[in-house]
Amino acid sequence: MCGFLGQINFDGLPVRSEEIKRLGKLSQKRGPDNTGYYDGGFYGLLFNRLSILDLSETGHQPKVSPSGRYKMLFNGEIYNHLELRTLLENNIVYRSTGDAETLIQLFQHWGIEKTVKYLDGMFAIVLVDELEKKCHLIRDFAGIKPLFYGYKNNQLVFASQYDQVAKHSCFRNEEVNKDVLRLYMEQHFVPSPFGLLKNTAQVAAGQWLTFAINGLNRQALYWTFPEYIEPKIHDKKNALEYLDDILSKSVNAEMLSDVPLGSFLSGGIDSPLVTYYAKKYTQQKLKAFSIGSDSSVHDESENAKTYASLLGVEHHLHKMTAKEANELWEEAIKAIHEPFADFSILPTYAVSKLARNDVKVALSGDGGDELFFGYERFASVAKNYGYQHLPTRLKYMLYGADKVIFKNRHINSAVLFDDFGKAHRGLHSRTSSQWLNRLFPHLQDVSAPDSYDVYEYEPAHKDALLQSMRKAEFYGMMQKTLRKVDMASMEVSLEVRVPFLKKSVIESSLLIDHKLSYGLHKKKQLLKDLLSHNVPGSPIDNIKKGFSVPLSKWIKEDLQERFRTLNENEFLTELGMSGKSYNAMLEEHIAGRADHKWPLFTIFGLQAWV
Repeated sequence: MCGFLGQINFDGLPVRSEEIKRLGKLSQKRGPDNTGYYDGGFYGLLFNRLSILDLSETGHQPKVSPSGRYKMLFNGEIYNHLELRTLLENNIVYRSTGDAETLIQLFQHWGIEKTVKYLDGMFAIVLVDELEKKCHLIRDFAGIKPLFYGYKNNQLVFASQYDQVAKHSCFRNEEVNKDVLRLYMEQHFVPSPFGLLKNTAQVAAGQWLTFAINGLNRQALYWTFPEYIEPKIHDKKNALEYLDDILSKSVNAEMLSDVPLGSFLSGGIDSPLVTYYAKKYTQQKLKAFSIGSDSSVHDESENAKTYASLLGVEHHLHKMTAKEANELWEEAIKAIHEPFADFSILPTYAVSKLARNDVKVALSGDGGDELFFGYERFASVAKNYGYQHLPTRLKYMLYGADKVIFKNRHINSAVLFDDFGKAHRGLHSRTSSQWLNRLFPHLQDVSAPDSYDVYEYEPAHKDALLQSMRKAEFYGMMQKTLRKVDMASMEVSLEVRVPFLKKSVIESSLLIDHKLSYGLHKKKQLLKDLLSHNVPGSPIDNIKKGFSVPLSKWIKEDLQERFRTLNENEFLTELGMSGKSYNAMLEEHIAGRADHKWPLFTIFGLQAWV
């Protein structure tokens, strides 16, 4: 994993290379091993390298194709690049053993359209075509690696970090998109393809954009998560054998590295599975890394210790106290290069920092919850399926009765929304519209962007509903998680790989009947069964904690002064935030009359980005 920045002036004017080099330093932690710059006159490309494959100078970037036609920036890993080399002509002379060399050869010999269809990995690619005077921006199908850009007055700027675009002279004085600000306050991050500043944006997962002299002249999704696929595997035994095979192969493929590699290990399901397979393919003792906390509600380190013992790995565990968290806060917040509000970035940063002491690459279990129905919200929405079509008044009556008699066992507040998608979207918003309007009065008549359609679906039956929800999680919450992991790990120059999100695993998981994973009192049951089979004695329960922290308590105590000073932030005032309303919210939280940790941290995320 690396960091890059570049600019192309389609009007032919020379790029200010000193600005590119200055802003390039912002992503130096993403790639501290080498910095390369290519001056193309009307374009400039800068690359900060984190050396993982081919550690020699032949692996440095930017890459130039043998013909000289293409100049490339590539952040990520192509796990099937050695396999792809066998499909190319035999007389090709490779100048490096790394995947970047494979990629530039593929583009030269196959072209872009064929190449992207064959790639399996995580990647953000910029390809300048000098022959046609075009620039192609390509992002991996799962959105694992970030790719931001800004376009204005025939000038295109692209980068691995949003702050590099936002601080560029072309965009640093741009106004804030009010509709995107509202979306951020609702979803607690800025989803692709949006940018908080006008004329800035992100390449979406699985998207390929082409810019030329007349601006954006091509945008295509070369891969999308399917809306609905009829399952092919219904038998539990067959499903377990199939899943065991594809996960094992995925982890094996993602262990390709010329530097030390380890794994994250929580007390849950996904990372122990990944660690189990990684252990199988490690000749030396595998190193696994865990972070706990001093909160019994959030800490799952005891389960992680049990897994480490059962798996026979070298376990590195650190329990983080509130005092340590306060001291680590400033370090972790420096990782936020865009408006972002997921407070688990703190333990994610902590475990990344712990791992970086011993390894340069870590495997993660992210993606398992989305693909195998691991969240409570799947059931929370789906259990209302038989009531959603009823008249609104009747739905309110049934909801009220079930609340009093059965404590919402059969019906919950999701049924009160107009449709399932709105109910699903509402579960991801932790800032009520009433508080949002109080905090930002000028946004009362502003809606989130109409093109934000992640939660717009109309399922024909319950099975279709669950698959639609899975797709929405893939393009919704999962994107936020991936951004968190990318920012936190890159701040300490650690590459994190996600075997559950290898293309082969994603597409294979869709063939398995969801009923094997989802049902009454079941979440991710198939993965639990697989873990129990492979690791007998696994401490499996239905309590999902993950790498989390007791932020609500910390805001009241150790972090209270930091949150009190937010009201003095000039940028937040310019955004139109009501200091009076913010103070009222904070005082309510500190007094314990309400838990406002999410909206408070969402506002903090704006300030941290600035």
